[in-house]
Amino acid sequence: MVLDLGFLGDTVHLLPALWMVRQAYPRAELHCAVAEHVTSLMECVPWVDRVWGYMRYPRHATLRENLDMVRRLRREKFDAVINLNGSDRSSWLTFSSGAPARLGRRPDDNGPPFWRRMFTEVVSYPSQDEPVYWQRCRCLEKAGFQFAQPEFHVEMAAENLRTAEISAADAGTYLHISPFTTADGRELPPPQLVELINALTVNFPAKKLVLSCAPTERERDKMTTLLAQLPQKPWRVFAGNLSLVQLAAVIQNSAVHFCGDTGTLHLALMTGTRSVCWFWPSPGMKNWVPTGPQHRTVMGGNEPGQKHLCHVKTEELVSAAQAVLDGSKLGK
Repeated sequence: MVLDLGFLGDTVHLLPALWMVRQAYPRAELHCAVAEHVTSLMECVPWVDRVWGYMRYPRHATLRENLDMVRRLRREKFDAVINLNGSDRSSWLTFSSGAPARLGRRPDDNGPPFWRRMFTEVVSYPSQDEPVYWQRCRCLEKAGFQFAQPEFHVEMAAENLRTAEISAADAGTYLHISPFTTADGRELPPPQLVELINALTVNFPAKKLVLSCAPTERERDKMTTLLAQLPQKPWRVFAGNLSLVQLAAVIQNSAVHFCGDTGTLHLALMTGTRSVCWFWPSPGMKNWVPTGPQHRTVMGGNEPGQKHLCHVKTEELVSAAQAVLDGSKLGK
């Protein structure tokens, strides 16, 4: 069992380490536990034998649900549980699993006094400026696993794209935009979103536009308001009506993915899709922002009295998109 319980970003960044475990134990029955609301993403890793969901959103697991999780873990009689998360709750579940071998990653603050006793083996790897997925692979290397260049071994079934009424022939012909995040302070101001969409239409006339948002009332209301302000309707709009693996397939087949500090950025990383994102400076940001020639990040900021992200110029985002597209033509 690889026990993480993370949200979308955590789960995506777990996949390369999960692949290392599979490579080390090709005949083992491999299970993985993630947050309940992101379990559909794990359909793209069929080499994981079983996926467990743990309630974390929109509410926390109850005491009864936690006790049931412990009973299920103990019933499986796992030979080993690997926990590269280190959170208190996931550590307690790892300890309660009863597995004879329990590997954990020591938290940067060393955790509470009893934390070390929950594991039979512990590795330490500081949370530096490396991507989270890289850190997790290095943790496994410290535990004796053979290290390899981290890779996302995902498989997208063709029906995921068909569900979105997009064909394989449409690959690369559209730009995908995730305009919203979980907080207004991470989003572009609504008038600038309209300006950006219009600028993309003008600067990339051969590309169609696809917009998507999360299945929450807040984001759906924002999407309705945004669409009403556009001079023409985008080619496709998905207002929270796709599963995560279906959304990943839509992003994978786009020419460029645009978003703020939100989960779809990790899907672009996972699927190897070119991306342009707008970010606000935050501690640990470098652990999550994709790097490389096919990714561009435009930094903004939050000013007193301003509800949305500031200092991101629309022309910078358009230029960033042109740069990643030009890079693909040059084979970069």
